[in-house]
Amino acid sequence: MITLLVPLEENPILPHLSEIIAAIVFALILTVIVWKVVMPRFEQTYAQRAEAIEGGIQKAEKAQEEAQAALQSYQAQLADARGEAAQIKEQAKSEGAQIVAEMRERAQAEADRIVAAAHSQLEAERSQIVSQLRGELGGLATSLAGRIVGESLDDDERARRTVDRFIADLESSEAPEGANVQ
Repeated sequence: MITLLVPLEENPILPHLSEIIAAIVFALILTVIVWKVVMPRFEQTYAQRAEAIEGGIQKAEKAQEEAQAALQSYQAQLADARGEAAQIKEQAKSEGAQIVAEMRERAQAEADRIVAAAHSQLEAERSQIVSQLRGELGGLATSLAGRIVGESLDDDERARRTVDRFIADLESSEAPEGANVQ
């Protein structure tokens, strides 16, 4: 039988007891440091990130609600503006029709005034022409009557009476035929 004469302490596979104790102490110290220092920092960073994400989500939801409210306000304002524009358009149409009616009335009044002025001017010109024609016709009639009668009709009063009588006879003979002529 072969006995092992190698002491237990010198086994190269098994570490020394001091190394095992040192490893256990080092693992405990490392665990405590990780537990007391690193884990709170991880937790703090995780909480900050979670809070930032939740805050960002809340901010996004709030912004979305504000945008929705602004959109509804904009749509209400747009509807009001459209209604007001339609009202202004209708008012402009009615004012335009009223202006057109007033302009027509003014134009008709101006046309009536122009026609009346033209009629009065024509009547004045007609009277003037009739007076001139009476004078000329009277002079011609007087000289013709003087030649026919053989005596001078230079007396103004006698000539005027003769001319008036001649024109009155002429008008009375032409009145039935030319009643439309004025």
